[in-house]
Parts: sequence; C-alpha cells; structure tokens
Amino acid sequence: MLSDKSRPLIEATLPLVGSRLGAITPNFYRRMFAAHPELLNGLFSRANQNNGEQQKALAGSIAGFASALVANPDLIPEQMLSRIAHKHTSLGITEDQYQIVYKYLFEAIAEELADVITAEIAEAWSEVYWLMANALVKIEKGLYAAQANDKLWMPWTVVEKLPAGTDCMTFVLEPADDTPATVARPGQFVSVKVALPDGLLQCRQYSLSSDVESTTRRVFTTKRDDGGEVSPVLHRNVQVGDVVELSNPYGDVTLDDGDGPVVFATAGIGCTPSASALRHLASTGADREVMVLHAEKNLDAWALREQMTSDVETIDGARLQLWLEEPAEGFHKGFMTLEGLDIPADASMYVCGPLPFMKAIRSQAIDAGIPAAKIHYEVFGPDLWLAGAAS
Repeated sequence: MLSDKSRPLIEATLPLVGSRLGAITPNFYRRMFAAHPELLNGLFSRANQNNGEQQKALAGSIAGFASALVANPDLIPEQMLSRIAHKHTSLGITEDQYQIVYKYLFEAIAEELADVITAEIAEAWSEVYWLMANALVKIEKGLYAAQANDKLWMPWTVVEKLPAGTDCMTFVLEPADDTPATVARPGQFVSVKVALPDGLLQCRQYSLSSDVESTTRRVFTTKRDDGGEVSPVLHRNVQVGDVVELSNPYGDVTLDDGDGPVVFATAGIGCTPSASALRHLASTGADREVMVLHAEKNLDAWALREQMTSDVETIDGARLQLWLEEPAEGFHKGFMTLEGLDIPADASMYVCGPLPFMKAIRSQAIDAGIPAAKIHYEVFGPDLWLAGAAS
C-alpha cells in the first residue's frame, strides 16, 4: 500500500510527472541501453523503441499505476499488473532486471525534473516504483512456477508453414528436445524469438490459434507487419525444418470454464485467440450459447476462415455474423457494430483486434448493458490504453 507520507506528494506531483514522462522515458532507455546493450538482444523490441511505442507504454504504465494508488492507496491494481506480468514472463524478465530499470529510470527522472524535484518527492516516486516492481515480481514468480519446466525458452521445430489469408501464415511446430511442455489455455500466447538478418535476436507474442491443450504441437498464425521486424523474418526466412525458440504459454485473457453465453468480437488477425477458444469448445462438445462476431476487409483476408466457420457449425447453438469493408452477399457491410444485436446480458465477451476497434466495441458493449468485468480484451505490443483501461 502507498504510505500516508507519500500519497499527498504523489497526488500533487502526478500531473507534472505525467506531463514530463514523454521526455523521461526516452532518456531512461538511452541510458539503460548505453550501459546494457545486451537487453536489446532478445528482450526489448527494437522496432517499438524506434517508433516510440515502448516509451509510451512505460509512461502509461507508470502514470496508470500511480493514479490507481492515489485513488485507492490500500489496493494494488491487480488486473493491470497481471496483464503486464504475463507479457514479462513470456519474454523471460527476471527479478534482477528491475534493479537495472530502477537505476536508469530514476537517473532520467532526476535529470528531467532537476528544476522541481526534492529528496522527498524522489523518495515518494521510488516507493511507487518498488510497490509496482515487487508486486510484479511476486506475480511473475508464480507464473514461472506454474509451468511444466523451469526454462525461459525452448527449441521447437517448424513442421508446417501454411498460407492463411492475405499476408498471413500459420506455423505448426513440434518440440525439438525432450523439455516438458505446458498445457496452454484457450486464448493464451507464446513469445517467438528469431534472429534478424543483422544477427540481433528479437521476440514477439503470438496467440495460439489451435491445439492449445497439446504438449506436442504449437500452432500460431501471424500477419506480416512490414513495419515490424519479427513477422517479416517468420514469413520470408523461416522454413519447414527450421528450429525457433518459443516461450511457455502465457496470457490472462482466457476462456472461462463456465457454461454461460460467450461472445467473441474480433477484427483482422485479432481472431486468433478466439479461434483457439472456438476450437476448444468444438472439440470438447461444449453446450454453450456462442456468438462469433468478426470484421475483415474482405473474405479472402480472413486468416482462419475455414477453421472458425467449421467450428461454428460444429457447436450447437453457435452463430456467426461477419462484417466486410468490401461488400459480399449475405454479410454486413462496413465496420462492426453491436447495434441491433441480441447479446445476452449475462454473456462473457472477448474482444481482440486493432486498438480503435477494441475501444469502440468495448464502449458499445457497456452501453448495451454488459458489465465491464465481463468484457475481456487482449492487447499485443506496447499500449497506453492498457494501463488506463485496466486501472
């Protein structure tokens, strides 16, 4: 909990610190990577450093956590931290790295706020950092301990590489050694680590799109992001027979174990976690009311069209509605809307897609009477909204 001594200082300085985070976070990363260039090799995303998204994400997390503590000093924002912890563990973040981050972050804070910072203010913000860091370390230790092995990365062999919609590819992998594999949950993801042409190792998270319960197969589907660095390598360079490194499965946005109605609202490649949940429901003969809502540019772009439509047909009580930007007979035209849809009030809703899409659908769902606690969303990559919405 945030101490009585620090709370008024954080509350008073939060607007100022928030306004300066745009300068503090780039300063921090410059300092840290100058001292520890190895952290860019297989841990931090170079692409997200170059486009500024990682800096925005860190700023959003700090501001979001501090705001939550000011509002409820006796409570830790567990939902926000759980989401971050799952991303951290999928990248192999270790406890000692929090001390490295602290050193260079607070050097940057001291420099950027030299005109106003006092020892008392610095101490208060240090308390906020370690409350967040220690809470994350505790969660992450539990996530690591729950795995079937004590490895951060494991070798998996690509056994199939299949086209899946416009600019998308499905990869099927099998273990390359005898390391025990963890059984995943529908909706979880793995980090994939590859070597770039210049030799730098980089990682990205991809949802498992099928066979999540298998310990002898990992299946994920990717869309080529020409602004990124990992997916172009996967699509162009990685071939059947190659070995890549995968993390254990992580992610806290998973299909619940209940028997109530469930709604999947997805757009583009955001269909992958919902596809794994649908496959699970179909393969286990689940007796649930299922509504699948999906939006695409056109039918050919839908990466998992055959898998998802087949599973909808298999599940009794499942129904599908599709929105296409390029019209086709029998489908909605334009962008997805919940207006006019008969969505059960007690439904659990899972949303995944581009950020503007998720914001719009989440807002429409709340307006439709679905409690915020029953609306689950998955965000991949750095995102300022993650901290704000979760707090």
